[in-house]
Amino acid sequence: MDERIRASDADRDHITARLREHFAAGRLTSDELDERVSAALKAKTHGELRQLMTDLPEPAAPKATQRPYPAGPPWVVRRRGPRLLPVMLLVLLAALLPGGHWLFFGVLQVVLVFWLLACLGGIFAMSRPHRHRRHHV
Repeated sequence: MDERIRASDADRDHITARLREHFAAGRLTSDELDERVSAALKAKTHGELRQLMTDLPEPAAPKATQRPYPAGPPWVVRRRGPRLLPVMLLVLLAALLPGGHWLFFGVLQVVLVFWLLACLGGIFAMSRPHRHRRHHV
């Protein structure tokens, strides 16, 4: 960046924050901090701000946060909720009892209807952004 470009208030605030970090790390005395902060607040160009930081190290790059599980595709949503397998096992057990087969087929129909609605909702949700993009292009 050109040294002659005028600095903004955000640039000055950024430099004063970094100076305070260096003071907290013990690289600057309180007198040096006061001098540099007042010079930073009076600075008009990026060159003047850069000169205040020449003898101080650059901030360390932030460490990447490690996720507890591997990231999957963006369309996968991880939820914690009731599990379907125990419920289906209970329904299957009820189907083995005398007269329980009607319960099994009733629950199976309800599951199939919800599955069909979920598929239709997914198809609608996936097609909607494509139509939205076509209108704006």
